[in-house]
Amino acid sequence: MNKGVAITGMGIISAIGNTVEENYFSLVNNKVAITSIENIPTVHKAVIKVGEIKKTNQQLADELQLAADNNFSRTALLGTIAAKQAVQNAGISSINEYRTGLISATSVGGMDMTETHYYDYFENENLVKYISCHEGGDVAHKIADELGLQGMVTTISTACSSAANAIMLGARLIKTGKLDRVIVGGTDALAKFTINGFKTLMILSDGYNMPFDNDRKGLNLGEAAAYLVLESDVIVEKENKKVLARVSGYGNANDAFHQTASSENGDGAFLAMEKAFQVANLKSEQIDYINVHGTATPNNDLSEGRAIMRIFGENKTPDFSSTKPFTGHTLAAAAAIEAVYSVLAIQNNVVFPNLNFKTPMEEFNLVPQTTLKHKNIEHVLSNSFGFGGNCSTLIFSKSI
Repeated sequence: MNKGVAITGMGIISAIGNTVEENYFSLVNNKVAITSIENIPTVHKAVIKVGEIKKTNQQLADELQLAADNNFSRTALLGTIAAKQAVQNAGISSINEYRTGLISATSVGGMDMTETHYYDYFENENLVKYISCHEGGDVAHKIADELGLQGMVTTISTACSSAANAIMLGARLIKTGKLDRVIVGGTDALAKFTINGFKTLMILSDGYNMPFDNDRKGLNLGEAAAYLVLESDVIVEKENKKVLARVSGYGNANDAFHQTASSENGDGAFLAMEKAFQVANLKSEQIDYINVHGTATPNNDLSEGRAIMRIFGENKTPDFSSTKPFTGHTLAAAAAIEAVYSVLAIQNNVVFPNLNFKTPMEEFNLVPQTTLKHKNIEHVLSNSFGFGGNCSTLIFSKSI
């Protein structure tokens, strides 16, 4: 395998915890956070279950000590909190000391503010400030401003694989010598638009999501933000920094099958995993744990399962699980929070449980790990697949 790009810091806020430590505690103690909606005024409040962060926008803004007249969307609030945690965790005191960039992923952007104030913009000129926070790029620039970052800032939006592609681009920029340090990740808040949109697609569960279960009905939406600090070995060696893990492999492919569905044989997923192995110079049998995309929709789990069998073989599949029963599907942030979980799996030598599983799928004999398992973890493969056929795979490896 190649040495990979060093991960030196992580930050996260999700429904199961406000810090990396809280998230890990919830994962190993089966503390799920799929509940009824509290923060959004919607007719689906008592019906649809989500992974909601139980903090109001005002509480998040107070935590960041923002001015009262700020125009931060909820997505930007969550992202700033997670990014600040990551920078602090990496021990960075001077953000611009090296060539540093920010690659932030989102799909929701400032939609929560747009839908809240949409009918009032022409009546109250004080609300016009929220129009500029609608587009996804505003989120990245707000995070950069709060970090004091003066370097490259860009946004990636490839649906549910967005943060995986942010991590992949960051790693490539470091490997090619374009940047020395990149803060990578994603953030998405819940909004009525996404709740209604996924309901229209008829892929929301009426209960708790059940990844890879034969009787799965669909997903639970969630909100979260997570960022990782990637640094070159030059910085690591110069500052004698602790390396949490490494981004050793990555791959992206598009199966060009359907606007929202994955191909039945998992063509895009297969190609993404195959490319990740090539970049990492690893063989499939070297993977100790797969953090599957595992949305619990009929289409995704069938497609991903078939792709996994094509890569690993039905009888050689390593331990795998989806962590989405804990957090819900956090869209553009999903790959980032699962990157943090992958690193935690490596650091603590654990496989996290795939909750709510009861019955194997009739199409194949793939059974996820349903309880917490302790084993040596050297390499974790993490899948993230988005609408439009955007399929991405990351491989995280123990630091050597």
